[in-house]
Amino acid sequence: MSAERVNVGIAGLDDMLGGGLIQRSICAIIGTYGTGKTTFSLEFVWDGLKKGEHVIYISLEEREDRIMTYMKMKGWDVTPFLNKALFVIKLDPTDFNLANNRIKNELPNLISEVKASRVVIDPISLFEDLFPTDSERRQEMFRFIEGLRDKPCTIMMTSETDKDNVFSSRHALIEYLADTVILLRYIRPSDLTDVHLALEVVKMRMSAHSREIKPYEIQQDQVMVYSEANVF
Repeated sequence: MSAERVNVGIAGLDDMLGGGLIQRSICAIIGTYGTGKTTFSLEFVWDGLKKGEHVIYISLEEREDRIMTYMKMKGWDVTPFLNKALFVIKLDPTDFNLANNRIKNELPNLISEVKASRVVIDPISLFEDLFPTDSERRQEMFRFIEGLRDKPCTIMMTSETDKDNVFSSRHALIEYLADTVILLRYIRPSDLTDVHLALEVVKMRMSAHSREIKPYEIQQDQVMVYSEANVF
C-alpha cells in the first residue's frame, strides 16, 4: 500500500518527491540567504489553506504583518483564514525561556487544539541556536522531533546553511532528524555571467524520489521548479 501524500504546492517539486511529502512526515528545507526558504514554506501553507486544512506557522524571524504582506503580494487573500484556519505565531528567539517553552511544550497542544494538519517552523535554526552546547542541542532537538511525530500533521522546517558548508544546515543536525531534506543553493557557472538557483531532494525516507539537481525560479506569484530541465 502506497503512503498518503501531502502536496508542497510546487508542481515540479511535488513531481520530484514522487507526488508530494509523505503524510505526517517532517521535511527540512535547507538553504543560504536569498534561496527562498520562507517562500517554499508559504507555498506549503497556501496549498493547505486552499484544501480546507488548518495550518500553524511559527516564525522566529519575520513579524506576522510582514508574513501577511508577503502572501498578499503573491495575490493570496489569507485574511478570511487568519485565526480560523491559519494560526501565525511570532516568537522572539532572544527570549530563551519563552521561545523554548512555547515551541517544546505549547506547540504539541496547539496542534491538537486547532486540529492542524500542516505546521511550519521558520527557521528552526534560530531555535537550535538557543542551546549552549552541541550535546544539549542534540538531546533537546531529538526529544522535540520525537514528540511531534505523535501528532497527525505534516511538518516543514526551514534552516540556514552553515556559513562554511552550503550542503549542511547551521548545526548539521536537522537533516538527520527530518524524513525529507530539500537543499536550495546557488550555482555559479565558471564564466560568472549568471547565477542559477537549484534544488535537490537530498533525502526522503520511505519513498523513491528524484536525485537530480534541478533549476527553479522564484516568481512574483509562484515558485517554478523545472523538473524536466538540467541546471547547465
